[in-house]
Amino acid sequence: MKVVIAGAGSVGSSIARELLSNNHDILLIDQKPEAIGRSGLKGARWLIGDACEITTLRDANLDEADVVVSATGDDKVNLVVSLLAKSEFGVARTVGRVNNPKNDWMFDDSWGVDVAVNTPRLMTALVEEAVEIGDLVRLLTLQTGVASMVEFTVPHDSPLVGRTLGSIDWPQDATVVAILRDDAPITPSMDDVIEDSDELFFVTTIAAEDQLRSVLTARSGSAADDGAADRA
Repeated sequence: MKVVIAGAGSVGSSIARELLSNNHDILLIDQKPEAIGRSGLKGARWLIGDACEITTLRDANLDEADVVVSATGDDKVNLVVSLLAKSEFGVARTVGRVNNPKNDWMFDDSWGVDVAVNTPRLMTALVEEAVEIGDLVRLLTLQTGVASMVEFTVPHDSPLVGRTLGSIDWPQDATVVAILRDDAPITPSMDDVIEDSDELFFVTTIAAEDQLRSVLTARSGSAADDGAADRA
């Protein structure tokens, strides 16, 4: 996934660092050359310039970006970047940082903002969720640092489609806490049948995330074996 981040301060760098760890293609735009050395980021591409200028965004090949993140400390800049990304370059997904809560009302589709947030972790999750259907996305880490809330969007070809929650051997330390279907939240029960494009929300220990990911992303052969075991 190609992500362009305007603003390489603490928030922009934090988002870039986590996305880089998940092997995304990251380009950071900042006006200050010293931001490159200060960030300590490895693997990111850089463009020094004003993200509010069309020429800078053109140099960034914004029309090829999957997501544009406006993460500067200036709400006016974040709004302009989002608007230009959407209206001039047709970017599918824009995520804007809100610095002053009083400006929150402006961060909507009239300014080209798809999602307005003010937490780096949540910004990262929303960026990834935009295109990472079929992968597990951590939404937040709970205060203890031991557990997390994660989300999984069920792909149309997933072997989970048509199965009940109760028929799946979930990890011991992972619990389904909600299903979002057609923008409506559902309180899950073991008899609920999983449908294409369902968003499944789990509370899980961080240690169990990899095991949960394996269950959710298993291919059809494994699912068929599981189903046979269930019937046995």
